[in-house]
Amino acid sequence: MRRSILLALAATTLAGAAHAQSQAYLTKHWGEAAGEQTVTFQGKTFVNHGLVAVGRLDAATRDFQGDTLGSFSSMALRSWRRLPDGTYTGELLTLPDRGPNGVGSVAGTVDYANRLHAHRLTLAGGKLTITPTGGFLLKDATGRNFTGKDPGANVLTRDGVRYPSPAAGEGAGKISLDSEAVAYLPDGSFYISDEYAAGIYLFDKTGRQIGAIQAPPALLPMAKGQLNFTAETPPTTGRRNNQGLEALSVSPDGKRLIAILQSATIQDTAGGEAATRNNTRVLVYDIGKTRTPKVPTGHYVLQLPTVRESGDGKPADATAAQSEMLALTDHQFLVLARDSNGRGKGTTKAPVFKSILLVDTDGATNLAGTPYEQGVEPVAKDGALVAGVTPVKQAELVNLLNPIQLGRFGMNLSTAPSDQFSLSEKWEAMALAPVLDPAAPNDVFLLVGNDNDFATAKGQVNGQAFDAGLTNDKGAGAGDNDSIILVYRLTLPAR
Repeated sequence: MRRSILLALAATTLAGAAHAQSQAYLTKHWGEAAGEQTVTFQGKTFVNHGLVAVGRLDAATRDFQGDTLGSFSSMALRSWRRLPDGTYTGELLTLPDRGPNGVGSVAGTVDYANRLHAHRLTLAGGKLTITPTGGFLLKDATGRNFTGKDPGANVLTRDGVRYPSPAAGEGAGKISLDSEAVAYLPDGSFYISDEYAAGIYLFDKTGRQIGAIQAPPALLPMAKGQLNFTAETPPTTGRRNNQGLEALSVSPDGKRLIAILQSATIQDTAGGEAATRNNTRVLVYDIGKTRTPKVPTGHYVLQLPTVRESGDGKPADATAAQSEMLALTDHQFLVLARDSNGRGKGTTKAPVFKSILLVDTDGATNLAGTPYEQGVEPVAKDGALVAGVTPVKQAELVNLLNPIQLGRFGMNLSTAPSDQFSLSEKWEAMALAPVLDPAAPNDVFLLVGNDNDFATAKGQVNGQAFDAGLTNDKGAGAGDNDSIILVYRLTLPAR
């Protein structure tokens, strides 16, 4: 069916699209391609065949603990096969973040036990069926649960690593974890990155912590000279609140661990100017000899797109922060960058930019070991890089904001108001699955999942009901922000 559709559609070629500097999108950057698009990047050819399937999970779904199943801050495909009839089936693990806010008498974060959810996937006839099958809780090195509770200013030191940890009340003594990305190793162990500490934790295949990588000094949140992991008050240097290590991936050869900060550090930003948060950091760790190295061997700057949130053509006033990445090689990645508009935002502003970028660190300036990493020397001023620093190259591969392709699957870009089938605000998870077609050996499915922020009117956590329903909505499913996975088909360069 895919072949017959594509033959009837015009193809687009985008050659020479690579650039390094931040691009500004001041009006709606919506795609118009009905069919495939070809991109030439760093001398290689990539083909985006477009959206081929959509999967949906009701926002009120409960997980293996009886809690609302929050989606999808990250995902990892653990098995995948093609059946004789052309149907695909596999196992997907998905990572929720720190849990819902505002439950019962608690105004902010709660003592949510961090976890991974397991699902069975079935892909057939343009539909992805997502069936929850269980999951497991994450445990620290002592066997205790982690907690989504904000740690305040308290710091727990264990084996030389400083962790966020509430001093009293809910979650006291536990390690606070705002889990944002997961990356698996071949033996079943895995890494998870954290928003509070901008750190990375290593777990065995059962979900028990066996190591940690502390953030370099440039990323550690410091307030008045003291380490302070809270997300409730802004630091003076280091990662911004709720802008930690949002993306994490292991290179295909298993020798590199790559992490990307969601947007620029405080010291690289001009005060509260959101459009100057574009110079974010890419960290590369050598995990060939030890799985928890102390320092990065690579440290680069990625210049994120900037946007005008209202799309009215005036100067940019926000950064399209990155939300996820996948390593294609040890230096070339897919990176998901997006604005903050869409269903779940609570405004009627239409989405302006949500795209998956090709990124390559080859030729970029390596900041590893410099004062930009081991200190808080700013790498940018007012959104512009300091002289002598060359950022990574990038090019757009997939534009999620394509009403033609979304419309084939009953979805839309409406925000005034939105409905159950409107594209949501936060897209934060990606996974690759081989097409397993001998006639197209370099074709893959790209799965892209949203983070619905536990937005349901029928929520439950820790035995307590909560209502996190939306207000800017209409029609069936009003009040809920369903969990969605978009499936694209790509052709990648042979490797």
